Amino acid sequence: MEKGVALLSGGIDSPVAIHMMQNRLEIIAAHFHQEPLADKKEVEKVKELAKKLGMKKVYLIPFVPMLKALVDKCDHKNYFILQKILMFKGASKVAEKEGANNLITGENLGQVSSQTLSNLRTISSHIKLEIFRPLLTFDKQEIINIAKKIETYEISKGPEICNLLGPKAPATKSKPELIAKELKGFDWETLLEEALNKAEVISF
Repeated sequence: MEKGVALLSGGIDSPVAIHMMQNRLEIIAAHFHQEPLADKKEVEKVKELAKKLGMKKVYLIPFVPMLKALVDKCDHKNYFILQKILMFKGASKVAEKEGANNLITGENLGQVSSQTLSNLRTISSHIKLEIFRPLLTFDKQEIINIAKKIETYEISKGPEICNLLGPKAPATKSKPELIAKELKGFDWETLLEEALNKAEVISF
């Protein structure tokens, strides 16, 4: 079976996306955490979700230095777009290590911030691997219904912490070339390499 790397957050959507792809791909999870800005509950939640989904391996990647660099070096309104691109680039490195050819995400057009059609197009333009978005056209209630059925909802529910450093008014439209200029404005490659070198790999 082909392998894929999924971005697993502590939210409702990404575990459902993983569940929907598990009969098609062997999935390894990558979680980009925000310790010490967030407490350890974030990572414990992700471990619990991975166990519930029957996953075999999870990469826990520290991402606070990268997120702080985005705040310092980039237009804050583009924070979520840049964050997602850099998470995908990190997941692509994990995929290279694991021999995986695909990425999986819980992104959905009914959501806000980076998950508009314009921003999803911009994000994808910066990533070489195929990105599967199985929840792309689902509405939130459909996703919640599946989460309850697969028993991840009770683990996932509660406040999201992905926006600790994010803007109050994020960009809902973007141009790939302008986002590319943002990325050229700081040394994200070194920060990403450092984050991946510090990753904790959990096997179940």
